[in-house]
Amino acid sequence: MPTIQTDDPILLISEEGKRYLLHVQAEGMWASHRGHILFADLIGQPFGRVFSSHLGHKYLALRPTTSDLIRHLKRTTQIVFPKDAAQLVMELDLWSGKRLIEAGTGSGGLTLAFARAVMPGGKVYSYESRPEHQRLARANLARLGLLPHVELKLADIAGGFAEQEVDAVFLDVRDADQFVPQAEAALAESGLFGSLQPTAGQVSALIEALQRGNFVEIRVEELLLRPWKAVADRLRPNDRMIAHTGFLVFARKISAAHRHFWFDKRQRRRAVEYGHWTPTTADASDDSTDADD
Repeated sequence: MPTIQTDDPILLISEEGKRYLLHVQAEGMWASHRGHILFADLIGQPFGRVFSSHLGHKYLALRPTTSDLIRHLKRTTQIVFPKDAAQLVMELDLWSGKRLIEAGTGSGGLTLAFARAVMPGGKVYSYESRPEHQRLARANLARLGLLPHVELKLADIAGGFAEQEVDAVFLDVRDADQFVPQAEAALAESGLFGSLQPTAGQVSALIEALQRGNFVEIRVEELLLRPWKAVADRLRPNDRMIAHTGFLVFARKISAAHRHFWFDKRQRRRAVEYGHWTPTTADASDDSTDADD
């Protein structure tokens, strides 16, 4: 049975449903206006037990999920919401052994989700241009024991990425469209691209940049999360929902020699007309057949 140990993160939930994320220390206590709980009383006890403060207020101690860690992380920047983080992990196909470049570490909220997905065999290379943000992210990741799976880099990505042939690149930076060539250069063939953008104008600019590069399957998504009241005899939607938190943009890199496979008939003809593409015999035959249709 898993028990609470020194340096473990734990989630305390009060009787009113208020949630507190803390890290257990060898000595000391956790304190609030409703009393304190000694860490010594927690260490060695199973998760899922109820503990009382010295004033008699009760708290349920649980092992925090990745979602809990993201939402309660110490931060100075806007974090990515768990609903978006989960979609990014899925669409960037992250699992143990994968190598990912992240541009825009911020406070490390999304970095921790990426690291947990690729560990123990993979690596997250996370770039940040602001030292104060990187310091906080380093402290957050160290507290969770994730630094062995993350390489933090203080650098301007305009000069490109040091890594090559990575499985995925994620851009969470302003003017992401300006860094598409750098992302393309770092990606392996069939590698996955992702980005989080706050405005429609930025998304349009990014789509244009991806179309100029060797990317296909360009997609834009917006996730809306609508919780329901989990009461059996009064089941209904909550009054509030987590609606727009940003646009997710995805694409896949392919070889320059085959990027025109993704073009429609009109785009193919225009590419030939302007000398941007020389079709093979099979391609020419297909276009001729299409023209007859």
